[in-house]
Amino acid sequence: MKENLFNLTSEQLKEIAVALQEKVNAGLKKDGEELACIPTYICPKTDKVEGKALVLDLGGTNYRAAVINLNDGKADLHPDNGWKKDLCVMKTPGFTQEQLFKEQADLIEEICDKPMPIGYCFSYPAASQPDGDATLIRWTKGVSIQEMVGQPVGAPLMNYLNGLNRTRYTGVKVINDTVASLFAGLTKPGYDAYIGLIVGTGTNMAAFLPADKIEKINDTYTAGGLLPVNFESGNFVPPYLTAVDGIVDTRSINPGCQRFEKAVSGMYLGEILKAAFPESKFEEPFDARKLTGMLSYPDVYKPEYVNAARQIYKRSAQLVAASLAGLISTLKSYDETIKTVCLTAEGSLFWSEDKNGKKYHEMVLDSLYSILADLGHSNIKVDIIQMENANLIGSAIAALS
Repeated sequence: MKENLFNLTSEQLKEIAVALQEKVNAGLKKDGEELACIPTYICPKTDKVEGKALVLDLGGTNYRAAVINLNDGKADLHPDNGWKKDLCVMKTPGFTQEQLFKEQADLIEEICDKPMPIGYCFSYPAASQPDGDATLIRWTKGVSIQEMVGQPVGAPLMNYLNGLNRTRYTGVKVINDTVASLFAGLTKPGYDAYIGLIVGTGTNMAAFLPADKIEKINDTYTAGGLLPVNFESGNFVPPYLTAVDGIVDTRSINPGCQRFEKAVSGMYLGEILKAAFPESKFEEPFDARKLTGMLSYPDVYKPEYVNAARQIYKRSAQLVAASLAGLISTLKSYDETIKTVCLTAEGSLFWSEDKNGKKYHEMVLDSLYSILADLGHSNIKVDIIQMENANLIGSAIAALS
């Protein structure tokens, strides 16, 4: 492998940030752009959100369910931390909507005791609808249940659950996991701007934008104010990807899509290492967790593997920082008074660590401040928040807003 193949200079990172900002602006003008910039037509309450909601969280690997009681600004979960199951089976070829609904229903049938709304955190590209539901645009993260593409996400599941003749559900609000993290951040008041970030199996960002800046909805949405926007930033094609990234993309189930995600997220970091050493054999599956294990226990592996793994890990953090810098620049262009940003970050990769080097989130923050300074925004302060059950809390806020 070429020495320092994955190295990015300060100037290159700045260019990536600027490119992200340009792609955001394009996605806000019209549909069909590289970044979907999907508005979510749910304006969350920021205080006095009270009541009970069933919350569901369907991620790239796991599924969780719980009942959340929001009262006086506090969230009580039943059962504690929710019930969780591995749903890797949904990546099986031929897996159906009916099978998915059954898997989801099995986990929740005993935790609801009265009618309540559903807050559904759905971690795949979906277009928000005015009624709070969402329409599936496409699957990512290795899932491909084609019968669900182009269809509503929430109502069919709610109807399935109500058809089981158990607890009746009174409505459903569907939000992306990144938007759920964004909503959860609102429990930390006092910031000028809020961002939700996921860096785990996949990656994405969300933020609140002035509705009048989302030009593509100006003819249909006139309420004004701030709207949550799910950028679907995993589909960003940043400059300075390598030939190795091209190999990973070609081998994936969705060539040409999610190029940023394939350079950054936990599902793909191990694939990048394997593509960099095509003649070598690696343990299968070789994911981000095993890659970080390689960094923490380097004596077990060949030095060239460890060196490449560290480059890939660092580049991932730098790319995330560049994308955040581009987004913050976008927010700043709409409101020059922004000086403090609350970043609610989720995902196992984001909170991972190299026992022999800097933690991932520390590398992100260091790079972010450096890029922001290069962009002329050295006065911005970013607080990174790690919140337990952020997806579930954000989904409950959506359901009860």
